[in-house]
Amino acid sequence: MIHFYLKTSTLALCASLISCTIENSSSAKLGVIAKQYQKNGDLIIDRAMSDFEGYERLGEMLDTFGHRLSGSSNLEKTLEWIIDTMKKDGLENVHGEEVMVPKWVRGREYARMSAPWGKDLAMLGLGGSVGTGGKELEGEVLVVSNFDELKERAKDAKGKIVLYNVPFTTYGKTVQYRYRGASEAAKVGAIASLVRSVGPYSMNTPHTGTSAYEDGVKKIPHAAITLEDAAMMGRMSRLGLKIKVTLYMEARSFGDVPSQNVMGEIRGSEYPDEVIVLGGHIDSWDVGQGAHDDGGGCVAAWHAVKLIKDLGLKPKRTIRAVMWTNEENGLRGGEAYRDNYINDLDNHILAMESDAGVFKPSGFGFTGSDEAFAILQDIGTLLTKIDSGVITKGGGGADIGPIMREGVPGMGLKVDGTRYFWYHHTAADTFDKIDKDEFNRCVATMAVMAYVVADMNDKLPR
Repeated sequence: MIHFYLKTSTLALCASLISCTIENSSSAKLGVIAKQYQKNGDLIIDRAMSDFEGYERLGEMLDTFGHRLSGSSNLEKTLEWIIDTMKKDGLENVHGEEVMVPKWVRGREYARMSAPWGKDLAMLGLGGSVGTGGKELEGEVLVVSNFDELKERAKDAKGKIVLYNVPFTTYGKTVQYRYRGASEAAKVGAIASLVRSVGPYSMNTPHTGTSAYEDGVKKIPHAAITLEDAAMMGRMSRLGLKIKVTLYMEARSFGDVPSQNVMGEIRGSEYPDEVIVLGGHIDSWDVGQGAHDDGGGCVAAWHAVKLIKDLGLKPKRTIRAVMWTNEENGLRGGEAYRDNYINDLDNHILAMESDAGVFKPSGFGFTGSDEAFAILQDIGTLLTKIDSGVITKGGGGADIGPIMREGVPGMGLKVDGTRYFWYHHTAADTFDKIDKDEFNRCVATMAVMAYVVADMNDKLPR
């Protein structure tokens, strides 16, 4: 089928988007471009929503290989399996590109409160933390609610274990205590630091995640405890009770080791050098299975490309699925992709990332020109039948961030985030938390958007 892309002004495109919250594309008020792709858009959506292969493939990957921390054999075995399976899918140009990544190993760890009464504490060492030197570290706990309070009570912190009991507000605001809390505590003489897990909900499930040390500041052990235990210690502190904790951590960092970004594509039928890239990060933390963060996003993007191929659709431009490595504790994969393709980025038409879980999608957040934004809103009307066509300004992702900063337009899949931080970086991020219908909606949403942008006569403007 030949599609004719009708040029129109930004204002005309925006006008075509009014009142597009109708149940299906046959009755929705479709945009100018969307009308030309209604048949194939519905074909993609219907196939995706009746599919079971992508969901089952995600389960197979998670159950076969488990969590996938950078530097681990689990991750590298997963990547080799993806390469082999992409080739069996018939995708083109399937290969890996080497990336040197940091290797941090958790080792054995535990924590126990000995006063005011005895209790084993669920805990997770934070990524990049040092260990306790092969022995237990015991200290009185100083509970603070923010960095300002730590400075005010600096004299009280010396020789103690600092606990940041900071309730979750937003991830961006709260994560700073995880990221730089150890160095701030070390500056006032603390022997270790603990954080209240960065999340709004817990069932005694601590959250791990990356942390960093400031140059020139002593490195001290840094770990997360549960919301329940942090809140309890906060109450104990207000009652004037003395809190003592014993901490043991074998955490250790090694030198960089090789990993790889893995990719496969559908080559464009007319403009093969022009690329729409979509994907997620294949690495995860070393607890749970990394199901929502971000195995689901990777497999959904991969399956979106496979679905387009299986339907026999031949877009004019190349659609490339990429599984980036080392997002969690280094962003080396996204940076390596930028470096490897720096001379080709003028021909990267659009970058798309899924890294917020594969919950029910609502659309995309987009960063790019106003003209491109209007075009993507037009295309989004194809997705009203599954309620995932809302395009808003501002969006992207950590792995596509490096190429976006070089001028490539970028968009991030937006999903219902109600439960994401329940599971994020915890042992509870497992396959049973994935809903097949919601996963398939993510596949459909990315597939429709990628296909239409790849097949339009004119490329998306910058």
